[in-house]
Amino acid sequence: MNDAAIKNFCMWARNALIEQVKTRMRRFSVVEANALPEDATSVDGMPLSPEEQRQRAELLELQREVGHAALAERAAYTWFNRLVAIRFMELHDYLPCRVRMLSADDGSFAPQVLKCALDVQIEGLDASRVMELMQTGDDEALFRCLFLAQCDELSSCIPGVFDRVGSAMELLLPDGLLRQDSVIDRLVTSIPEKNWERVEILGWMYQYYNAEVKDAFFKSKAKETPDTIGPATQLFTPEWIVRYMVENSLGRLWMLNFPESALCQKWDYYIAPDAEHEDFIRINGPEDITLCDPACGSGHILVYAFQLLFDMYVERGYREREIPQLILEKNLSGMEIDPRAAQIANLALAMCAREHDRRFFGRGVQADVLVVAPTKFQRDEAGCVIELPEDAAVMTDQQFIDALEHLDEIGSLLNPTEAQLEALRADANRFASEAEGGSLFGNDLDEKLQDALRVCEALARKFDCVVANPPYMGSGSFSTFMSKWIKKNYPDVKSDLCTCFIERAFSLVKPGGYPTLITMQSWMFLGSFEKMRTKLIAEHSIVSMAHIGARGFDSIGGEVVSTTATVFAAGQPGVDGVYLRLVDPVGEAAKQATAREAIANPDCGYFYRRNAKTFTQIPGTPIAYWASERLLESFLKGVSLKEFANPRVGMQTGNNDRFLRFWWEPSDKYESFDSNSDVEFARTAAKWCPYNKGGNFRKWYGNQDYVVNWKNDGAEIRSLSPGEKRSFSILPTAYRFKDAITWTDITSSFTHFRYRSGTGLYDIKGMSCFPDTGSFWLVLGFCNSSVATSMLSFLSPTMNTQVGDVGKMPILFGSIDAADEAVIGDKLVRGCVDISKLDWDSFETSWDFKRHPLL
Repeated sequence: MNDAAIKNFCMWARNALIEQVKTRMRRFSVVEANALPEDATSVDGMPLSPEEQRQRAELLELQREVGHAALAERAAYTWFNRLVAIRFMELHDYLPCRVRMLSADDGSFAPQVLKCALDVQIEGLDASRVMELMQTGDDEALFRCLFLAQCDELSSCIPGVFDRVGSAMELLLPDGLLRQDSVIDRLVTSIPEKNWERVEILGWMYQYYNAEVKDAFFKSKAKETPDTIGPATQLFTPEWIVRYMVENSLGRLWMLNFPESALCQKWDYYIAPDAEHEDFIRINGPEDITLCDPACGSGHILVYAFQLLFDMYVERGYREREIPQLILEKNLSGMEIDPRAAQIANLALAMCAREHDRRFFGRGVQADVLVVAPTKFQRDEAGCVIELPEDAAVMTDQQFIDALEHLDEIGSLLNPTEAQLEALRADANRFASEAEGGSLFGNDLDEKLQDALRVCEALARKFDCVVANPPYMGSGSFSTFMSKWIKKNYPDVKSDLCTCFIERAFSLVKPGGYPTLITMQSWMFLGSFEKMRTKLIAEHSIVSMAHIGARGFDSIGGEVVSTTATVFAAGQPGVDGVYLRLVDPVGEAAKQATAREAIANPDCGYFYRRNAKTFTQIPGTPIAYWASERLLESFLKGVSLKEFANPRVGMQTGNNDRFLRFWWEPSDKYESFDSNSDVEFARTAAKWCPYNKGGNFRKWYGNQDYVVNWKNDGAEIRSLSPGEKRSFSILPTAYRFKDAITWTDITSSFTHFRYRSGTGLYDIKGMSCFPDTGSFWLVLGFCNSSVATSMLSFLSPTMNTQVGDVGKMPILFGSIDAADEAVIGDKLVRGCVDISKLDWDSFETSWDFKRHPLL
């Protein structure tokens, strides 16, 4: 697939279509200010037909509702989606008229439909109008007529994408569709036809169409809004990851029920369960299976699930033409807050169905892709709902009403309770009766309540499998409402939307079902998700995980997103799981190849089996599947470093520019490098003492570059100048001028530890721990060992190594005798320190420099 050509076209087409739509809006006086009255019969001397007057009035009403820019954006993506849909269908010969609408047979930009306009069979096409336009020789008008007729015919087949003729958007179809370098011209000529072979191109085009919107949102650091959250969080899932997730959830369920099935032989990423596997949902055949993607985007996951389900039906003897309808009606469901993405998902599934059933477009079958749209109630100036009577059932739950009004933000994260559903049903029935009585007020409210009930009943369903690539968005980008709502409803996973969806997925599946998601890997390790991990392991299991790590999505370029794809077994604790470690390879292709290698050859070194309950042995319960059995045992048998070494955060001056210097900047007569206590430093009358700040990668010794103003016990640091606002913290007396083991808190490689002599102080960037004299050197040796490095890989998986992470490491003091301990500590470790110190002191950046070794 020529990704560059597709991306370039989509990004250009978005801007071009928006400008062309705005031109049409100006032409019909659909403008922000000074628009003509809604009942105007002409614009700038151009008479409007009754149909155009009606369409213009609808557009003005929509503009008041969503805004001028949003209306232009909506019209632009509406026509983009329709052009892309027709292009895909004409290349696959899916158009009902069997004639190319946008191109010629040879692939050129010369619409075939113009050459056979009199003979083309398009339902509803006005033949007399076609004849009239042909006689005038106005190809532009003729094409517009044929194109709109084709859209009208397709509206009965794919109503989520196409509208009936007469819709208001018809008025905003751009002019000049046949011009050279038009959107259609570029669509036909810039993207080679071979790129349209697979339906996945529709999803890629949606993502690239929104690329600029997404980049602008994150660059602006703005809070999300209903208009930005959809495009900003869309991420087209690489095909191999989709296959891995679907094959090990939907496919796993099938193979557990039908172990004799041969379908798994076609699944490259399927991992067969062990003999002692989890309990599972029993099914009699493919019609019993339900799968949902609660954040379906453009439908990539649903498309692959369709393919697997199709094969399941075929294996059980169903006729090919019957299967698409069964899949769409019985098996697959999608939920999405962005109607643009939902259109593409509907289209993609319709194309999958049409591939196997030539008469599918005439069957009136629609994919179950729910647009999770809000229900907006009228409010007074105080924010109180005035549209709902005080005795309405839902009025007892203000938080539920607020959630309904913000469904275009929280989407399928809303998990309505049975009490809330009952309240909605009661109100819907009540106001339906009022609407039947002829009350306009009751009719309007009835429609809103019916819409809300329809959405909430869909959100309350349960499925066998839930498979998703949910939105990734940190809490810092949440709107005020979203932030408060997430904290209340998802308190244990509130840091990111993707982790909220993990929790939500468990409420969407039946007991024994498979919640399956690709998310940020942060939930596996970070302390903020410890409660989530503890609950997950106690109540559920991980049956399969592909730990992808960073740079697994080529489509987002240099952006570093560390991810993991996980298949859970809901309500099945204690099940052994399989883990694929793919963190080291870089790029989609390399990770995909490593995954296939691991599945084909479990002895390759990337394939692990673990029961998630073993992770509870480790403080914080990180998902450390690659830790050896002996390493895991050490957390039970060893003594945590925090118990005897007391790791401590360093001090903060509040103004380093003022209170810190490189040691060579002040005069040496005002510095002291060998004081061992506050008292000794005070006797020297010096102002500056050594100050450790972390620094570059260096083990054993070094990075002693700074001094701090510690005159009179840091009196200047403690004092605040008039009007000065700063935050500072001073080290307790017990941790000043004391030998320590220090490390740099941020590192792009593994954590490195050094000896720091007790002649100064240390910074928050150079955190330290203080083992007693008898174990000091042994602890330093342990901290720089491969064992500690392995531990910190899951205790501190980010670039930051905090005191809490170091303090969790266990040491088995009883594993060596005293004599060996002395050898390791006094000879080996101190020898490493001496060598490192000699190297450090051989350069003039050391205050102990005497002479360069080469001189």
